[in-house]
Amino acid sequence: MKEEAANALPEFTNEKLTDFSVGEYRRAMQEAVEKVRAELGREYPLLIGGRKVYSEQKLMSLNPSRPEQAVGVFQKASAQQAEEAIEAAGRAFESWKRVPAQQRAEWLLRAASLMRRRKFELSAWMVFEAGKTWPEADADTAEAIDFCDFYAREALRLLLPCAGRVTPIPGEKNELCYIPLGAGLVIPPWNFPLAITAGMATAALVAGNTVVLKPSSDSPAIAYKMCEVLFEAGLPPEALNFLPGSGAVIGDVLVENPRTRFIAFTGSKEVGLRINELAARHKPGQRWVKRVVAEMGGKDAIIVDDEADLDKAVEGVTVSAFGYQGQKCSACSRAIVVDAIYEKFLEKLRQRVAKITVGPADDPGNYMGPVINASAMKSILDYIEIGKKEGKLVAGGGRAGDGGYFIQPTVIADVDPAARIAQEEIFGPVLAVIRARDFDHALRIANDSEYGLTGSVYSNNREKLQKAHDEFFVGNLYFNRKCTGALVGGHPFGGFNMSGTDSKAGGRDYLLLFTQAKAISEKL
Repeated sequence: MKEEAANALPEFTNEKLTDFSVGEYRRAMQEAVEKVRAELGREYPLLIGGRKVYSEQKLMSLNPSRPEQAVGVFQKASAQQAEEAIEAAGRAFESWKRVPAQQRAEWLLRAASLMRRRKFELSAWMVFEAGKTWPEADADTAEAIDFCDFYAREALRLLLPCAGRVTPIPGEKNELCYIPLGAGLVIPPWNFPLAITAGMATAALVAGNTVVLKPSSDSPAIAYKMCEVLFEAGLPPEALNFLPGSGAVIGDVLVENPRTRFIAFTGSKEVGLRINELAARHKPGQRWVKRVVAEMGGKDAIIVDDEADLDKAVEGVTVSAFGYQGQKCSACSRAIVVDAIYEKFLEKLRQRVAKITVGPADDPGNYMGPVINASAMKSILDYIEIGKKEGKLVAGGGRAGDGGYFIQPTVIADVDPAARIAQEEIFGPVLAVIRARDFDHALRIANDSEYGLTGSVYSNNREKLQKAHDEFFVGNLYFNRKCTGALVGGHPFGGFNMSGTDSKAGGRDYLLLFTQAKAISEKL
């Protein structure tokens, strides 16, 4: 089998986002919302070694727009069931790793096709379970499709036998091939419950590994629906284990198990560092150094220069800060504005934020939905109170509406770069606006963070953009556009420092993280 198999596919293109102003699409999404609404509250099993398993303890997934509404009832896996799941994944690896790379890629392409056909339904599940508005849910589903399409092509490019990766040596036949790691653990977040879940799981699987998937307790239904799609596309049920449960009960058990070969994680810095620490400790019977792929959040900044298009900068900051309620690791939480245009920018921003509507995510008229749960809402509101003491409240500042976990889009100006709301990750609709003396000062403020995930610069001065190109220390840097919305293939995503291992999801080196290289030489 040659690399020509990858070239036989059409060139990868990103899935188009849905324009809900088109009546046909708006009606299709509304029908999907009603379909999913009728399915809320059902019970779902654990999936261990291809078996449906039920446990005594249950986990309730709730609709953050209406917390009294159950999205689904799930099993809480026990420590013993966690052990069983990783053992089952280990057994399944022996057969899945032998499936030719081309067949695994074809499976993933079928999964992408199924997701495309069910796009509105998958998005509707996120509307209810994750509080995503229609456009945000649609973008999440599109990204999941992109991951499947892209990683299938990458599997064909990387995993098929190829002698061209090594320098020819006279009298020898030499080859470098990439083989899978083994059974591993995938721990996705709730904020991109389909895209990141699908991205991490399918990358591991298409590379020939088997997976124990521990979804977030806030979004298990979406993860289960993804599993259904992957199985329908032809994935052997034994290759993917679905294991919701308490991190305190099963998290450490799964990470520390000597059979666990790798851990792919997206979430908080605190949990990511703990996983990294636990994974580094050798356990009796463990034959490898565990691979950790981690993305751990950010404190992302947008610099607005005095030579920027101010209206575009205001819009970019607004969308970056308040899209999906500020609950993206790439969200703008610091707007660093050069003094010469600071007051003008702030007034335009105040007027723009005043137009944002907040309410239930299933209502397409709302720009912002709820934050994910009661604990998140309390933490964000506590930070807002801190922010009121650290700066000047310009917009928002409290709850919005009744019933759900709704928070007003909040802007706090005149914030010191060392203030808590300028340094600590808040993960909600809270924006700190910081005054900089000039562009160089703004750049120093932007880099004054333990994180390094995304950043953006609005300026029409090429020399300043080049300086940011060289010195703005983030994994994903954007010029004259928002700092959210990375596209698979075009914007390989992952950050520096406490933002993680710079794993570059959606990039051409990502599958390498789930493989190991083997060189084979034969004397002729």
